[in-house]
Amino acid sequence: MTEQDQIRLGKTLWAIANELRGSMNADDFRDYMLSFLFLRYISDNYEAAAKAELGPDWPELPEGDRRSPLAVWYEQNPEDIEEFEALMRRKVHYVIKPEYLWSSIAEMARTQNKDLLSRLERGFKYIENESFSSSFQGLFSEINLNSEKLGKNYTQRNARLCTIVRKIAEGLAEFPSGRDLLGDAYEYLIGQFAAGSGKKAGEFYTPQQISSILSGIVTLDSQDPKLGKRSKLERVLDFACGSGSLLLNVRRRMLEEGGTVGKLYGQEKNVTTYNLARMNMLLHGVRDTEFEIFHGDTLTNDWDILREENPSKKITFDAVVANPPFSYRWNPDEQMANDFRFKDYGLAPKSAADFAFLLHGFHYLADDGTMAIILPHGALFRGGAEKKIRKKLLQDNRIDAIIGLPPKLFYSTGIPVVILVLKKCKKDDDVLFINASALYEKGKRQNVLLPEHIDKIVDTYRSREKKVKEKLETGQLFASRRVGMEEIEENDFNLNITRYVNTTPPEPEVKLEDVYKELLEAEQAIKEAKARHNRYLRELGQPELP
Repeated sequence: MTEQDQIRLGKTLWAIANELRGSMNADDFRDYMLSFLFLRYISDNYEAAAKAELGPDWPELPEGDRRSPLAVWYEQNPEDIEEFEALMRRKVHYVIKPEYLWSSIAEMARTQNKDLLSRLERGFKYIENESFSSSFQGLFSEINLNSEKLGKNYTQRNARLCTIVRKIAEGLAEFPSGRDLLGDAYEYLIGQFAAGSGKKAGEFYTPQQISSILSGIVTLDSQDPKLGKRSKLERVLDFACGSGSLLLNVRRRMLEEGGTVGKLYGQEKNVTTYNLARMNMLLHGVRDTEFEIFHGDTLTNDWDILREENPSKKITFDAVVANPPFSYRWNPDEQMANDFRFKDYGLAPKSAADFAFLLHGFHYLADDGTMAIILPHGALFRGGAEKKIRKKLLQDNRIDAIIGLPPKLFYSTGIPVVILVLKKCKKDDDVLFINASALYEKGKRQNVLLPEHIDKIVDTYRSREKKVKEKLETGQLFASRRVGMEEIEENDFNLNITRYVNTTPPEPEVKLEDVYKELLEAEQAIKEAKARHNRYLRELGQPELP
């Protein structure tokens, strides 16, 4: 499938969503729409694997027979079902009963079957509890099939669900099938729902253009980015993973470059978003053994695998990426000051947990790993506790680079943000500042980073030149500079990018001789105009100008 087809499919599904949701809140309808896409994906994937496995035993149905071929095989071979399902668990890591496959559900919707709603309820519970070897308990917990938003009674709700499923099935039927088809459509719809959700979108979505900058940085060789991509990332962590798009971006970039990723780890506090992330992983072909998403609070650190205090036993990650909530208010108690994540640097203030998130992720970074985190600009220069944390990180040579991005890139805020890159074992003892605030294409609602903009930022980080200043087509400047610790100390550990890399276009050079000549010419022109004016006044018998 071409990129144009992927975009067209996304737009088709988005149009269906707008048509069907009626008065329903966009966030509520999102959960139905994305869950049905998820069911379609795992069904298609499972049926394709089953067909390949059964080979000539796969039933060939006559034209007009709309039954699922797998359902027919189950009817014809009841004694072989247990062995077949055990084989499928080894091959594709999950099982779906024929009656819960998308093809069966879509046929029920087409015929307006009165039992569709109850079949969906049973199917969702089966997938949560029995399909996978590891439990996906609560995967569909946010989808209330008995909500009055779908209808006042069972009959109305069932009819509404029939319409939704039928419309989605018809929309998908126009496009060729492909492994990445629904995964890309899912990502597109998440982005569209995020755009429609405004500020709430920050809870679950990092725009792909920004994700690509972070993934481009953390997949480079940690000690010498000029060497290019790493061949393997054993473990990748996003401790505020939202819908998982940032983790998937890292995985995609590694695979495209011929590398490998061992396992993806994510943590998410919002249960709806947590379920979106788990579906998103499976939709992109990540097996249940290749990722672990935990529902919990990052700041209180309630994930058991991260609670090991013994340095020799704690889990570490080759890459840590995150887009945590900006300036999030939190309430650390007195004991939190002794928390092993914070005790060496201090506690972030209650008014802004930005550095609490940063220190959490940094604690679990491997010695040869790279961390990239998105923060508001204020984290670079605010005083008090945040200044102490910044100072300690700088003096320990932990901050590798600071990248300033343009405004209005996020759905959740119009403010410009920064990317902080951190390492535990740095080769260089300076900080690379990149001012990319003018590097964007203006959009209607959001500004856009084009692929060439992303490449320029990542390549600038990779090459780490002492000083770069380039005039853009807009007349503004893109610039970077390596800054030593002595200069940063002179600025009292204030990391405001414009202190070190100014992108204001220089004033044009002024030649005093030319200015003097222009003044003389202007003075002569005034004299001539005055004389001409006085001549007219004399002719009129009026007093002349002095």
